[in-house]
Amino acid sequence: MSVETTLDHPAPSVPAEALRGLCGGAVHLPGDAGYEMARMPWNVAVDQRPAAVAFPHSAAEAAELVVAAARAGLRVAPQSTGHAAGPLAESSLEDVVIVRTSELNGVTIDPEARTVRAEGGVLWQQVVEAAAPHGLAALHGSSPDVAVAGYALGGGIGWYARKLGLATNSVVALEVVTADGQVRRVSAESAGTDADLFWALRGGGGNFGLVTAVELQLFPIADAYAGMLLWDRQHADAVVREWARWSESAPDEVTTSLRVMSFPPMPELPDFLRGRQLVIIDGAVLADDATAEELLAPLRALSPEMDTFGRVPAAALSRLHMDPEGPTPAVSGSLTLAGLPEEAIEAFLAEVGHGSTSSLLFAELRQLGGALGRDADGAGALPRLDAAYAGFFVGIAATPEMASQGLADAARLEAALQPWVGGRTYLNFTETTLDASTAFDGDTWTRLRQVRSAVDPEGVFLANHQIPGAVSGQG
Repeated sequence: MSVETTLDHPAPSVPAEALRGLCGGAVHLPGDAGYEMARMPWNVAVDQRPAAVAFPHSAAEAAELVVAAARAGLRVAPQSTGHAAGPLAESSLEDVVIVRTSELNGVTIDPEARTVRAEGGVLWQQVVEAAAPHGLAALHGSSPDVAVAGYALGGGIGWYARKLGLATNSVVALEVVTADGQVRRVSAESAGTDADLFWALRGGGGNFGLVTAVELQLFPIADAYAGMLLWDRQHADAVVREWARWSESAPDEVTTSLRVMSFPPMPELPDFLRGRQLVIIDGAVLADDATAEELLAPLRALSPEMDTFGRVPAAALSRLHMDPEGPTPAVSGSLTLAGLPEEAIEAFLAEVGHGSTSSLLFAELRQLGGALGRDADGAGALPRLDAAYAGFFVGIAATPEMASQGLADAARLEAALQPWVGGRTYLNFTETTLDASTAFDGDTWTRLRQVRSAVDPEGVFLANHQIPGAVSGQG
């Protein structure tokens, strides 16, 4: 399907004025009453000021908007929630319309085919709740209010990842609006340019079009042995060392995370978290209870003050990590590690261990390997992650001073761990501008640029992490 828009009036002095009336009137320009709220991403520390913000209600409206924006000389930046909006806001947005997909919120489960179709603005919690009554689960992440589309296009590391791989490679089809105004459904059955587009979108993010629906494989997971272990941070030395040793040889059925956390004394926090400095290991084991208990025994031998691991419904895992829901101001740093030898553990503990004055809310190490380290069958542009651990370091940015300190402390930790960095950049954890080619091998990067040239020759789309076209200056 293609959508054509006829502009038979003179070009307005402000190009974004050409968009007024589209999307049922849900287009906001600077100075409009709804602009300030519309431009605010989930990460409210990010100040994005585009030429316009639009909220399409259907793929057809999205297509009409893309055509009109291109004719007005505007670029198009797809955005679902804006969890990782930092790199986009670091670009000049004076000629950009941000397309918020929150009005595209339909979810359809096919229990026989074990698939879900989630429109472009659907959040993971919606999918989790829709799939659970059928005894099915998706490869969701640790945050219930992250959007399916952005997460899946960039990779996706969840609680089943070491057994079942990246979420992006569970995508079976995509509905996408391309720069020419066509609404395409691309899948493994597609041919020609559409086949290339299906490959590129799975790992290449929003550089190739505006995704209005994602279809994903579901898995027969009704429950899992999951939970968390919690210690005061005075035990960080022993816990971090044992987890590093244990995680190195854990089977694929195990996916865990370790966080060193510093909670503010906020009254809304529960007593066991409020104002405390803690070490938390959480995760899931896709095995029977006896096997799971045997696997977790070395960690439990460290006598955690809280142990919630047990058999839980799969739907409970979306909130296991206790990620904040709703708009939150934050800054972060990230990296991937080839391993955690004793020297790396010492460097990590020196920055965030017991006695540290780091301002970071948490310093997290996620266990990779297993299926994440093997090429997925029929994979897209991100077939695997070549690292043993992913680090994600987050500070609260409620004020400019807190943001500066959080960035400085995240950068210090990144620098301390630099000798053990391995693997390529993981873009879903990268919330600052960088060279996106560092996330891919050379052949993949070349092919991604060629696909960009084929489907968006004029560089209409602007993604958080930009993949330029093969022609110099394009995109």
